[in-house]
Amino acid sequence: MRAVQVTEYVKGPENLTVTTLPDPDPSPSTYLVAIHAAATNFFDLLQIRGKYQIQPPLPWISGAEFAGVVLSAPSSIPNPKFKKGDRVFGSSQGGYATHVCAREELLMPVPPGWGFSEAAGLMVTAPTSYAALVHCAGVQEGHYVLIHAAAGGVGLAAVQVAKAFGATVIATAGSKRKWEVAREFGADYTVDYNRDGWPEEVRKLTPKGRGVDIVFDPVGMINASLKCTTWGGKMLIIGFTSGNIEKVAMNRVLLKNVSLIGMTWGSYSKEAPEMIGKVWEELFRLMKEGKFKGTLYTDRTFHGLETVGEALGMLGRRETWGKVVVSVPQGIGSKL
Repeated sequence: MRAVQVTEYVKGPENLTVTTLPDPDPSPSTYLVAIHAAATNFFDLLQIRGKYQIQPPLPWISGAEFAGVVLSAPSSIPNPKFKKGDRVFGSSQGGYATHVCAREELLMPVPPGWGFSEAAGLMVTAPTSYAALVHCAGVQEGHYVLIHAAAGGVGLAAVQVAKAFGATVIATAGSKRKWEVAREFGADYTVDYNRDGWPEEVRKLTPKGRGVDIVFDPVGMINASLKCTTWGGKMLIIGFTSGNIEKVAMNRVLLKNVSLIGMTWGSYSKEAPEMIGKVWEELFRLMKEGKFKGTLYTDRTFHGLETVGEALGMLGRRETWGKVVVSVPQGIGSKL
């Protein structure tokens, strides 16, 4: 197979290379999947530099999200969920490759009518947004929801979930193109979070200036968002793509009776496995009803594993929107 293998930590994605390796040998409990599309993530940028909280022992294959076709099912599972030839998407270390091994609980069926590129970016963003907004914050009709970095992969997923439940969405982003994208996916209002005074602008968009009911924050903007959150509001801490882990003014949290709620979907497999199937069942229902669509970045395309470094570089420089996905040809491709 061909893969983006990390043999030593690199300074940046431009230093990644593609190499030829033996095809992976699946264990009795894993599927073998031929990858047709691989999605990029911010944590990939940290991992290749050795700065992520989860670092596999060197050497390892980069990437974690993909979509493709099952080549073989686990021999130890009497009635496997998927069979040879099934189209699946999922997550497993080693997504930037032509082949990957994955456990059954980390695979899902590609929704009817969806392509590999659209499905490749679902595994992390969709359930994170749904579980946070619906199960943690109880989003409902009448709520005003502030979504930061709303044109990103997890942000666009959150916009769609909030709208599906009847909420009014105020989306923040840092460029005209990203405001356009957020509106295309359903945002009611857009705000430039690079502009001074944006919290007051957000507050004025809510009824009688009361503030938003829910804040969805994958960036690290809780302190500023406290200025435009209503009394008793809920603030969802999704991540810190700004690179800044905040120290929050807890007196303001106290005075406004605000709830701070952390959300990492990856911990559900251990702490709340019973929720995983429920969340995906609800997401697939929204997809069937046309209320949730793929967030594939379409302003340009990335074809072949050789473009992984370029795709990650654009992602790291905030030059993209949605999910940046690399198509992975099977059996053909130039070598670096």
